[in-house]
Amino acid sequence: MSSGFVTGLFSIPEGMAYASIGGFAAPLGLWSGVVPTIVGSVFARTVLMVTTLTSAIALSSQSVLAAAGLDPGDLGGLATLTVLVGVVMLVMGLLKLGSVMSFVSTAVMTGFTTGIALQIVAGVIKDATGYAPTPHNTLGKVWDAVVHVGGWDPATVVVALATVAVWAAFRFVRRLKSYATLIALLVVSVVCAVVRPDVELVQDIAAIPRSLPPFSLPDLSAVPALAAGAIAIALVGLAQAAGIGAAVRNPDGSRPDASKDFAAQGLANIAGGFFSALPTGGSLSRTGVGTSAGAQTRWSGIFAGVWLALLVLAVGPVAGQIPMAVIGGLLLVIGGELIAGRAGDIVLVLRTSPLSATAMIVTFAATTQLPLQDAIFIGAALSILLYAFAESRRGRLVQLTPDGDGGWLIDDAPQQIPSDRTTVLHYVGGGFFAEINRLEDEWPDARGSHDAAVVLSLRGSAGIPSATFLRAFERACLRLREHDVHLVLCGVPPILHRLLERSGTLDVLGHDSVVLETPRLMESVTTAYEIAERARGRKPGVQP
Repeated sequence: MSSGFVTGLFSIPEGMAYASIGGFAAPLGLWSGVVPTIVGSVFARTVLMVTTLTSAIALSSQSVLAAAGLDPGDLGGLATLTVLVGVVMLVMGLLKLGSVMSFVSTAVMTGFTTGIALQIVAGVIKDATGYAPTPHNTLGKVWDAVVHVGGWDPATVVVALATVAVWAAFRFVRRLKSYATLIALLVVSVVCAVVRPDVELVQDIAAIPRSLPPFSLPDLSAVPALAAGAIAIALVGLAQAAGIGAAVRNPDGSRPDASKDFAAQGLANIAGGFFSALPTGGSLSRTGVGTSAGAQTRWSGIFAGVWLALLVLAVGPVAGQIPMAVIGGLLLVIGGELIAGRAGDIVLVLRTSPLSATAMIVTFAATTQLPLQDAIFIGAALSILLYAFAESRRGRLVQLTPDGDGGWLIDDAPQQIPSDRTTVLHYVGGGFFAEINRLEDEWPDARGSHDAAVVLSLRGSAGIPSATFLRAFERACLRLREHDVHLVLCGVPPILHRLLERSGTLDVLGHDSVVLETPRLMESVTTAYEIAERARGRKPGVQP
């Protein structure tokens, strides 16, 4: 409950600030943290994820409304946009499109979440320093703030640093560690109320109304103008939420489910649209506040929405006295914690391979320079390319040689098929088409071979055979036949056998030259070996 209180209190200034950034009335940022946050927390599979308004969604919503020619103050248009975004998210979740996130590698997700964390830091530079960077991209904002350090407001910097210092001090007290965020927020705000430094306050953004979220109805006439934009906003929200499952693990060790998170955010937006909420999505900053305050279950998010509503009703104007520099200091801490939390993954990726490191760096750059939906698609494409490259390098042939005692020895595949014996080869790979050129180069040469046969084992391999892979089998079989070398396939799973039959490849190989896989390891190899020996005119079981 305490973590929910911290998150709810934190949502007052941050929600109003994000709404203002997008050109919306500041109270809309408050309403976006009530109903959507409660509903999203109830259904999310990433249990600590907080669904609410983010700066990226606010800016994207502003752009969509402007393109549609609608007024940001039109509650009917806003309700329509929020509900449409929810419908898109819900449909994507029900269609299990969250599975696309399984194509995003650790390298890509590390670059993505680190980039979002840096976005959080860059987004509060003005609140923490009093200087407003002019560039639009994340790295540009950070660099502009560094080179213009002389333009920082001393009072704002002192308040922000004091907030960080108080937070750090209480993090070293074991019993108070989970309350450090709340303590820093309250202590520095109270001191500022007494000292009254010349810094921006929450109430300077807008007055905090003492009311619950008002009911609003969508304007159905606005659907055609907003439909395409709703898809774009949904992608922004889902792209942000995708990084939360990787950055913030479930305390009980359960695996997150991106599709269920998609659906949860969809339900949150559909419900929120009827209660004056702007489009929402998984918020890494608000989730970070909750986890920093000790959140352990989904109840933290549920209570965050409840507490926000109660705080606005009870002490809304009092919360307006919180300095924005305090918010800025705490968000610097949260962004820093998120980056530090990925340090191990960053080191691991850098040590894994140059390709993985490149993918991480490119995704990080895209996240900080491009719209988030573009960044996640670039990351997914990079992940798929990395997989394709790795898969194409995995496929290879090895030789299995009988040891005379009923066992088999593993060795490199020969360059030339030996005469007067049966050669047993095992294919290691997935049947991926990109493997074929290299495998055909490695295929033993049958020229000059006589009284020879080949057994090719596929057990545990060729799970996703392509048309290119099947045609390669046919070519290999025909080349062997040209030199009177018999080919027998073994360890063939039923699904592959049916595919060989449908494609006509089985007619080329010969129905008697295919041995299905069996539950007993190496049984199909032994059977195929005996078939090959008989094809050479040898008695079954006779070893070369």
